Amino acid sequence: MGPVDYEARARELGLEIPDYTQAAYYGAQYGSMKPHHIVGNVLYLSGHVPELADGRSLYPGRLGAGVTIEEGYAAARQTGLNCLGGIRAALGSLNQVRAIVRTLCFVAVDTEFTDQHLVSSGCTDLFRDVFGEEAGLGGRATIGVVSLANNHSFENWLTVEIIDDNQP
Repeated sequence: MGPVDYEARARELGLEIPDYTQAAYYGAQYGSMKPHHIVGNVLYLSGHVPELADGRSLYPGRLGAGVTIEEGYAAARQTGLNCLGGIRAALGSLNQVRAIVRTLCFVAVDTEFTDQHLVSSGCTDLFRDVFGEEAGLGGRATIGVVSLANNHSFENWLTVEIIDDNQP
């Protein structure tokens, strides 16, 4: 059995993945950083948020204080799409992914909100849909925070194992 074509799977799913080779990664507007770093066969993506192509945030605010779980899930999914764009910009193709290692999720919440995990699934469900159960689901932690930059409701860091032609 040959390698899985994740690019084809993304097309089949009808995903609109941003192209950060055409429009630069938006993260630099939030401070000094680079979009990613590769060490050996591990890709570390900088923080991604549910920012749309026009610069607006999808469902800004805090969960439990105006943003619903369904809206938070959609914001997390948009963040996942942006992460896929970041992976593509770093590696040239989603087909260079061996597996998602870890997703660290931040959800902006009201003090009484305790369903952060339901929000984060918007992102990790997308990764599972694109990369499959084995490669698409890595470790995950979700942290509720008081606020995120630009009033975003969701942000994540992503660690990805990549295909290294020098390894089996």
